[in-house]
Amino acid sequence: MKRTFFIIVALLAACQMTFAQQIRESFVNMPDSLSTLLTKVNREDFIDFLDSNMKAEVNNRLGGKSQMTKLTADFLEVKMSEQSTYQLKVLAKSDGTQLLCAVSTACGPVCDSHINFFTTDWQPLDANDLVPKLPVLDSFLKPFPEDASYALRDARHQADLLLMKADLSADNTTLSFTLTTPEYMDAEAAKLLAPYIVPTVTLQWNGECFQ
Repeated sequence: MKRTFFIIVALLAACQMTFAQQIRESFVNMPDSLSTLLTKVNREDFIDFLDSNMKAEVNNRLGGKSQMTKLTADFLEVKMSEQSTYQLKVLAKSDGTQLLCAVSTACGPVCDSHINFFTTDWQPLDANDLVPKLPVLDSFLKPFPEDASYALRDARHQADLLLMKADLSADNTTLSFTLTTPEYMDAEAAKLLAPYIVPTVTLQWNGECFQ
């Protein structure tokens, strides 16, 4: 029994080490076409700084500041600028292979995210296969009462553009979405709609896709 326990612990540790090595290698070796703001030296410096318990801040290609704010065995997050962030997660597939999920978020001023998937050597994958059902506007709205006021229904019509912020988790394999559409709406309409908004829609990675 003890032997089996130690074997399981060793396998879990080896798996964790593989993930840690993979996310570091993939991030450092990201093609320049996908890293227009950060050089390879910038990306190497981020990891070296955090490994040395230092603030992981660098001067990016545009002369601004970028900072890696989180690095775990399978996740990292970079504050690219005052208005943008980048998250990267290593995900294990059911067949034993791994892939990368990248979330880029720009807030200008309303936050909106783009999600992309890659192999560990940065070959693009079809996001439609890996997130087959992205949230839609109605995913974030609770049902209105039958006697809903004209003002409330009008507020719903004002929410005509789907904007949402996506976040990967550092602690698990979820992908969460927060509706940001109300931030571009008229303040009074957004206030009327607020009680009917679902705070977060969360999808879970099942080894094949987010569902």
